[in-house]
Amino acid sequence: MSGHDDGTRRHTPGGGWRGRYPLRLRRGAVNWAEQRPSWREARPALITGALRRALAGPSGNWYVIGAARDVRPGRPLGRTVAGTELVLWRDESGRLVAGPGACPHLGAPLKDGRVHCGTLICHWHGLALDGGSFAGWDPVPAHDDGVLAWVRLDRAGGESPSDRPLVPPRPDAAVAAVYTGFGACEPEDVVANRLDPWHGAWLHPYSFVDLTVLSTPGEGDDSGAGDGFAVDVSFKVAGRAVVPVRAVFTAPGPRTVVMRITEGEGRGSVVETHATPVGHDERGRPRTAVVEAVVAASDRPGFAAARAAAPALRPLMRAVAGRLWRDDLAYAERRWHLRSTGRFPG
Repeated sequence: MSGHDDGTRRHTPGGGWRGRYPLRLRRGAVNWAEQRPSWREARPALITGALRRALAGPSGNWYVIGAARDVRPGRPLGRTVAGTELVLWRDESGRLVAGPGACPHLGAPLKDGRVHCGTLICHWHGLALDGGSFAGWDPVPAHDDGVLAWVRLDRAGGESPSDRPLVPPRPDAAVAAVYTGFGACEPEDVVANRLDPWHGAWLHPYSFVDLTVLSTPGEGDDSGAGDGFAVDVSFKVAGRAVVPVRAVFTAPGPRTVVMRITEGEGRGSVVETHATPVGHDERGRPRTAVVEAVVAASDRPGFAAARAAAPALRPLMRAVAGRLWRDDLAYAERRWHLRSTGRFPG
């Protein structure tokens, strides 16, 4: 990495990462076409192997439906997961409740009803649901982890159910923002995209530079990756200003990939990417929701101001994630198209 200053050298893991200021200045600009090609390292068999291990992991039949804050008191929220229409709301104590999205009386969309004192009231004929079984309507397990909302669909998941979803460890005193997008692909295509770290500086040159994959799953080294991918990368800020970090990508379940910053600015911060099957569009293509939680933390004294400004920061954090997923969903959709037509080379 000859373009870096001393603060971003990779040969001193755990040291030389943090300076007095979070930004570093590269010695020169990066010419996109002159980057070191990564296609030889991004071996299809390696990515496919990591994907297979992820898909074989347990989920307990839990699916992320979106940000926990999207389910607001006094207002129902409608979602479709694996072709199942759902409605979610909060009871009088604030507990998350979920169940079928059609009223058991005449099929009205319960997402258009009203929540009064924690009870969901259908807007067609006034049938009231307090979250318990009633008139053929049965709730499904739901969980609010403080950042994301989950539902458990045992018929769709087909696994042994678990009482709660596996929520990756998150830093305390963090700022969290959740982005949700949709693509014409399957969850595995989203997971495969995240298990290909080599595309970062090529597909997202506006955000990343100097990306090097240090280790891949199963390799023994001091990067701390374990059964994951360890990456050194710099986030572009403006001009030659960058923020260098070391990050590790792991897949704790079949629809989740977690990126954790292990060295550098924001150490301990995580980006959780969850892929949730929705159903099929009018052309018969599968639709998948990408729900990405960015949980940012820092031990710098000034980060307290960032926490105080969280309401203003969240839209910016979502916009940054949305820009990346504009390209990453194109990757995932292309992968699904090639797979569905028997032309995928992997």
